[in-house]
Amino acid sequence: MSDFEPDARLVEDSYPVTELPLCQLRLMNDARYPWLVLVPRRLGISEVYQLDDAEQQQLWREATAVGRALKECLHGDKLNIASLGNVVAQLHVHVIVRRHGDAAWPAPVWGQGEPEPYDLDTLAAMRDQLLAQIEGLELT
Repeated sequence: MSDFEPDARLVEDSYPVTELPLCQLRLMNDARYPWLVLVPRRLGISEVYQLDDAEQQQLWREATAVGRALKECLHGDKLNIASLGNVVAQLHVHVIVRRHGDAAWPAPVWGQGEPEPYDLDTLAAMRDQLLAQIEGLELT
């Protein structure tokens, strides 16, 4: 899908991590939460139902596998998976590991305080940790 581009807001707010079979995996630039975004590489899609059945299954497979790996490696208390699209219409799925006592607990992370951007060293370490966790996952 060479014409695929994530929405400009997603590009502005996150960093690319890797390409999964269906989705581009991105890390939100907010160090308060381990927060990933999966963006299906499909043009003109804003809703899950616009994907065919196999793609819907693949999206869920990627979101749950990545979420499980992230929660386990970071010892999270709760895994949140959501597709909102109120600000960015392009279909994307948030995968967020929550911890009791995090900056927004128990409320949703959206609209809670100001994002705390990653410094470059922490960003690189987080990306490396994510890639190591994802490497062995069964995603197809």
